[in-house]
This record gives sequence, structure tokens and C-alpha cells, in this order.
Amino acid sequence: MSEVDDAAAAILAGRPAIVPTDTVYGLVTSPYREEPVRGLYALKGRPPTQPTALIAADLATLFDCLPELRGRAGAIASAVLPGPYTLVLPNPARRFPWLAGDNPDAIGVRVPSVSGVAKTLLGLVGAVAGTSANLAGGRDARSLAEVPEALLAGAAALDGGELPGIPSTVIDFTGPVPVVLRRAAGDVDDAIARALAAVG
Repeated sequence: MSEVDDAAAAILAGRPAIVPTDTVYGLVTSPYREEPVRGLYALKGRPPTQPTALIAADLATLFDCLPELRGRAGAIASAVLPGPYTLVLPNPARRFPWLAGDNPDAIGVRVPSVSGVAKTLLGLVGAVAGTSANLAGGRDARSLAEVPEALLAGAAALDGGELPGIPSTVIDFTGPVPVVLRRAAGDVDDAIARALAAVG
């Protein structure tokens, strides 16, 4: 099996993996059950009250995971993604509650713009629960060498070379006015303009 196959097998079995994205290295696992996500939190040292993003291979997969995104939220997602953004969107059906932290009525979603091994991996698994591959409060990893040994020892690892090293920008679209929760990768103003244009 290739490294991509190994990482995919780990994710599908509910184990953690370290994978490249379009921003930083991510610590990911299967999003479909609570137990793997709780294991991810424990490995990272992250409190369960913090949300974790649902990262999908493409928009079609995202909409399969969250059918309620077909309306206004879907138009926003389609206008902004794929790209280096995490969008916080309404989650009226409270799907994936173990990803939502202390707010089950909202969910963070990503569709990264990736190629190579990262694209192949996401194509194999469809979607993952993902957070940055660092210990809680630690520095974001732009290369596999910068991922803490404590994480590498407990996860399958996929080397995608050196990445930009800037995390995704996080924008909350759950209210009437977009709120930038983290200004990082990507053009924030352009993303918001495209989102608002899509919903009139």
C-alpha cells in the first residue's frame, strides 16, 4: 500500500492521520462517529468545547454531508469554496454534533483547494474532521518536520512537502452580517463580497 492508501485506511477506520492541506498540515480523522473525533481531541490536547471543521473533498460531498446547506448557506459555500477558508454556517439539523463544540446550531466547513497526494486522499475518504497538526496552542506546521513528535507517533502521516504555513481564514455567516473570526490565508474581503453577492 502507498502512503496515501495507509492514511486513507487509518481515517476510514477511525484512526488519526496527519495530512497536507492548502494552508497547513492537518490532524484529521473520520467525521462520521463521535469516538474518532474525541480521540483526535485527546491526542491534540484540545478541549471538546472547541469546534472542529468538517473538511470535504468537494462541494458535492459537503452537500451530501450537510443537505441543509442547499439554501442560503449553500449559495455562500458555493461562492467561496474551494479555497483557504473555513466557513461557519447554520446547522439546523444539528448534524455532526461532536464537531460543533459548544454550539451545535453551527458548523465549520472547509473545501480546500488541493492537488497531489492531498487531493487523492480526500477523493478516497470523502470528508474528514480536521484541525491543525499541532498541540493545543502550538505553532502551525508548514512541513511534516514541524509536526510535534507526540502527534506523529500516534497517527498515520502523509508528506505533501512544504505548505504556505498560514491557517485558513474563518468567517462566521450564521448571522445577518458576516463576522471574521480569524483573518489569515486568502483574501477576506473578496470572499465576503462573493458570498454576499451570491445571496443577493
